[in-house]
Amino acid sequence: MPDITKALNLDELASKDSPIHNLDGRVKLISVLLVIVISAFSNNLFIPIILEIFLLIVIFIAKLSYIDSFKRIAMLLPFGGAIIIFQPFIHPGNILWSYSWLTVTDVGLNWAILLLVRIIVSLTAIVILSSTSPMQQIVTSLRRLKMPKDLAMILSIMVRFLFVFIDELAAIRRSQKSRNFHIHSKLTPYKWRVKQVGYTVAMMFVKSYEQGERVYKSMISRGFSDKSDLYNEKSSLEKSDYIYIFIILIIIITAEIIIFKYSNQLGYLGMNLSIN
Repeated sequence: MPDITKALNLDELASKDSPIHNLDGRVKLISVLLVIVISAFSNNLFIPIILEIFLLIVIFIAKLSYIDSFKRIAMLLPFGGAIIIFQPFIHPGNILWSYSWLTVTDVGLNWAILLLVRIIVSLTAIVILSSTSPMQQIVTSLRRLKMPKDLAMILSIMVRFLFVFIDELAAIRRSQKSRNFHIHSKLTPYKWRVKQVGYTVAMMFVKSYEQGERVYKSMISRGFSDKSDLYNEKSSLEKSDYIYIFIILIIIITAEIIIFKYSNQLGYLGMNLSIN
């Protein structure tokens, strides 16, 4: 069972000091969305690769561990990687390899490579955002970017009490461990272990419900209603924020110009790999 308490360490990591950590949350959100959108709509490998190189430089500037960042990307990759695996086999084109009823075509293989590069760039951008921005800063930035009021309220409360949920789960797991319970132990019957996990899940639901009731009553006693406004701390963008966005725009525009003028000289990197 993965250790959910690592989320606490992630928030500590996001609270460190570096030029990237100190950027305004709105700038980091907009830059991540910009990188993901440009990468997702790119039909060649050159632009996503340039963006990935830029993101790797950002990781260095942010003083993040390349090993830890790559591990997190590898953990997220299977969610999109499952789709990529089937691409070389399902698209028509020139056959590169065949065995029985399985065939790999050039069109499918090119499309799979393009999707893989797109996903890696997007995941790298998300990992950088989560590693340099505390959860509450992300929520606050979304609110300042005019997220719908009700959605912002729900997200804000969820983030605030996520760590309460983690603490409760950690306490339950410590209690189980002190009683020598281990989900992968071969010394106890499998059905009994599954039943204990079920009890844990049910206990977390009960505790979440009780905590929600206490929070709701506390908010009502303080005058909360659906007409209540969320507090937004006013702060203006600094020079470093504008420079960061400007650098990203310059990189994207330069890459687009190079593709437009020199796509033939770039070879495979400049080819249109999308499926028409």
